[in-house]
Amino acid sequence: MTIGKKLHEMAVFVEFLVGSGLAIFFHTVLKFEQGAYTIFGVGALLSLVTYLIREEILRTKSALVEEYRLSHEIPGAMAAITDAECKIQAQEIISSTMKALTLLQQGYIQLDEMNFYLEGAKLADRAVRQIRCVDVLPSGWLTRATLVNYYQSNVRALERGVSVTRVFVTTRDEINDAEVLKVIAAQHRDGIDVRVAFREDLPNSVEVSGREIASSFDFAIYDQNVATDAFVHPGRYYGRKTCERAEVAKYQHLYDLIEHSAHMVTEEGDRLILSSVAVELPKPVGGGDADPFAAASIAPS
Repeated sequence: MTIGKKLHEMAVFVEFLVGSGLAIFFHTVLKFEQGAYTIFGVGALLSLVTYLIREEILRTKSALVEEYRLSHEIPGAMAAITDAECKIQAQEIISSTMKALTLLQQGYIQLDEMNFYLEGAKLADRAVRQIRCVDVLPSGWLTRATLVNYYQSNVRALERGVSVTRVFVTTRDEINDAEVLKVIAAQHRDGIDVRVAFREDLPNSVEVSGREIASSFDFAIYDQNVATDAFVHPGRYYGRKTCERAEVAKYQHLYDLIEHSAHMVTEEGDRLILSSVAVELPKPVGGGDADPFAAASIAPS
């Protein structure tokens, strides 16, 4: 560090010493007490003003240097790439980064599949009032460990008194599938308010983040404070999370629309009642240990 830089950093202290020295000179040598007090007060104020101005200049300088670096770093790096194929890949990386930045500006955090369901489980464990979910069937509820562990967090939320409602989205053809019925029956019996919506009755696209997009029908809302949503075509990232009130309100509105088109699920004896349709639960095959959901059929209620 040079002497000039040291003196620059000590400017406030030097000004204070000069003002104090003049005040002492006027007081002791010239016997001019009023002038001494005036000089001391003005010197202290000038020292304070100098300090404040210097700090503001330093903050502005740091901000400008950072902005300059950010605005020239990427163009400089792109200019240093000479290979044509490398330039194409670099442009793809920049395009992907810009999309991610746009989502961050809107309040969305992108998550890969493992972190998506892990975050969902953590949010379910922190929920205190309600969880509202829309999920696609069939989707591996009985086989994928991430989904099984996520569902266990829903069960723990039920035990704490949290209201959990899940709308399963499927087709009229898939409702006869044994795995579909097994998932619906199991979650209904665990205490989740299960409903079923047919994809044919739902819109193909919805407005999210100010634009029309195809809905994955795979999202959840926790206490109306946080929403998670799976992408329709997952790539590097499986889904996203947002805490922005305006974005969460859009998902709440979408959930209300889907729930309005959904069939409530009740169980009567060996039948699952989906509002206007009764689904017969099959009898056990080959003894009491056999899978009671090995087959199913639909009959009018």
